[in-house]
Amino acid sequence: MRTDTNDSWLDRALAPPEPEDHTARRILDAALEQFTLLGLRRSSVDDVAKRAGVSRVTVYRRFQTKDKLVEGTLLRELSRFFQRLDAAVAALPTMKERVVEGFVAALRHTRAHPLFGGLLRIEPEVVLPYLTVQGGSSLSATVEYLTVHLRRAQQAEGRPGEDPRPVAELMVRVAVSFLLNPAGCIEMEDEDQARAFARRYLAPLLDA
Repeated sequence: MRTDTNDSWLDRALAPPEPEDHTARRILDAALEQFTLLGLRRSSVDDVAKRAGVSRVTVYRRFQTKDKLVEGTLLRELSRFFQRLDAAVAALPTMKERVVEGFVAALRHTRAHPLFGGLLRIEPEVVLPYLTVQGGSSLSATVEYLTVHLRRAQQAEGRPGEDPRPVAELMVRVAVSFLLNPAGCIEMEDEDQARAFARRYLAPLLDA
């Protein structure tokens, strides 16, 4: 799947998740359902068009190619993920608490998500490249999202003004690694274990 530049991905991932065009929303809803049920490889634009109740020409007018349709679906889910993450940590008073609960919420959401978690189970060979060697755009967007929050916390809590980007990237990479391969000597089977891990190993990074 071809991706746009990192800046474009970031702008689109941080934008409101729902397009203004009602037909585009229907197409993305249908694409999410189609890709979740049958995966990316076995799904065609015709399949999505039929599920959405529109013509294939209508789909192509809005998304041009199947790759663009897949990208649009993933971007909308990433934007929804950021909104849910914001909601999960908004009421917490300190950045350390938000890092801990944000890590827990991120693991919970991605593991349970019908597309993210589902594709890892049914089509890992298709999905893994976009979470690893070809995942630069989505990684950069997620790191930038977290960097913005860490920088705001620095200002609000009077922390040193060093660039929080390296800490943000390390946190994102750790979360992705647990999503891809949860097995290991670190127990992460439930939210209490994830919370204990984040409190012990991730939150102290804010003081590094």
